[in-house]
Amino acid sequence: MKILDAEFVKGFIRLCDDGFKQNWHERNGGNLSYRIKQEEVESVREELTSDAPWQPIGTTVKGLSGECFMVTGSGKYFRNVILEPEVNSCIIEIDESGENYKILWGLSKGGRPTSELPSHLMNHEVKKAATGGAHRVIYHAHPTNIIALTFVLPLEDEVFTRELWEMATECPVVFPSGVGVVGWMVPGGREIAVATSELMKKYDVAIWAHHGLFASGEDFDLTFGLMHTVEKSAEILVKVLSIRPDKLQTITAGNFRDLARDFKVTLPEEFLYEK
Repeated sequence: MKILDAEFVKGFIRLCDDGFKQNWHERNGGNLSYRIKQEEVESVREELTSDAPWQPIGTTVKGLSGECFMVTGSGKYFRNVILEPEVNSCIIEIDESGENYKILWGLSKGGRPTSELPSHLMNHEVKKAATGGAHRVIYHAHPTNIIALTFVLPLEDEVFTRELWEMATECPVVFPSGVGVVGWMVPGGREIAVATSELMKKYDVAIWAHHGLFASGEDFDLTFGLMHTVEKSAEILVKVLSIRPDKLQTITAGNFRDLARDFKVTLPEEFLYEK
């Protein structure tokens, strides 16, 4: 099968285009990675090449040894993925040590995988273990409203989770485990990768203060939908705060417990504090 005909490649390209159309990817902002299923790798094997040299990842992800990923390129624009996927994205393989990668396809005009590859792979390793392999997508974007809130809300998991949950009834159903918050760090390095991966043991969403949002999911639709829901909730909160600093009414802790019972989700009590 031709790589561009594969369904996982089409899904990857569509998410990049959908994210760009949401205005979450200015210039070369954001990145996406997908842990490819073995049968998907085999379906495009004839178009993969192993000639490229091994390159250091910058961290060790032993739990991903031998796995293949489709990722966006460093310095590449999400806008251009749909136009020239073979130039702006790539398929990579991880070696048996979990310390190196090599490019099997893509980046045909040169380049390397996203500079935040350590963050992506460390979080893939965490979510693979935490979900029994179910989660395959890691998505990082720069949604405007969630970034704005990191300047005015305390950078605490409990505060962000509760405020975002209160903005729309569907929110605690879509992300019942809540959201984690990472204080500002230099992006692309091991430090922010470690901090994020610790949060992702508990959450599917991590907010990077003054930077953006990091989300994990089973497939492209679920991961994009998670990002979209969090950002829409943030947009509502920004509008509420711009009208007045307090709320006349909101969803209460008791309401959340009723919602959890009827929708059969578990909401951590740490977020159901009295305000």
